[in-house]
Amino acid sequence: MKTRFVLIQTSHAGNVGATARALRVMGFDDLVLVQPRWPNVLRREETIQRASGALDVLEKARIVDTLDEALEGMTTLCATAMVPRDFGPPTLTPREWASQQSQTLKGSEPDQGGVAFLFGSERFGMLNEDIYRCHAVLTIPTDPQFGSLNLAAAVQLVAYEWRLALGGFEVKPATLEPQLADAQQVAGLLKHWEQALVHLQFLDPQAPKKLLPRLNQMFNRAQLTEEDIHILRGVAKQMLESTPPRRA
Repeated sequence: MKTRFVLIQTSHAGNVGATARALRVMGFDDLVLVQPRWPNVLRREETIQRASGALDVLEKARIVDTLDEALEGMTTLCATAMVPRDFGPPTLTPREWASQQSQTLKGSEPDQGGVAFLFGSERFGMLNEDIYRCHAVLTIPTDPQFGSLNLAAAVQLVAYEWRLALGGFEVKPATLEPQLADAQQVAGLLKHWEQALVHLQFLDPQAPKKLLPRLNQMFNRAQLTEEDIHILRGVAKQMLESTPPRRA
């Protein structure tokens, strides 16, 4: 589904750059600015620095004079606001709204319509008349005593929730999948420890009771890897090389 992020009368160039970065990491690149404070905001040094490499989003971004221009081709409009209104569109969290939309999208054509997320000025937010034309108001749950959220941070949260609803991105493991030890390796470890414990006179081979089966079960529960086996065998080897305690 086409997705557009609209910043209305943004006053800080850094927020434009940070917004571009927030969109890029979530796979979005349609950014429209309505009457920003700086006409050349897309080329300002602060904007470029805060974009942290998301230059393709800045290059594609557009600056327009009216909200109507920014919303051309969009069929679903979402305002973002924290201050309750007497009336207007329903207020939802980004996750609630995205969840509802994901259910609706399952039965629609992929290219049917588009959604626009509207963000107001850092100084005074969105105007009532702009909110009234939207289908929903998204509000991010925050501490009731401190609800001041940076513009780019709000964009990041909304973009993240929407990306998840659209299917998200695959999370690749940061480490290799551990290679679990096989039964033969565990049995070899158990035999090694049996020798070490006998050497330390901790285990009486004439009366072993259930010590070895319990150790076997403990090793199984631990889901030992091949590296774990090497470490524990090293411990057993060190025990075997130590001087056994004298009996009292």
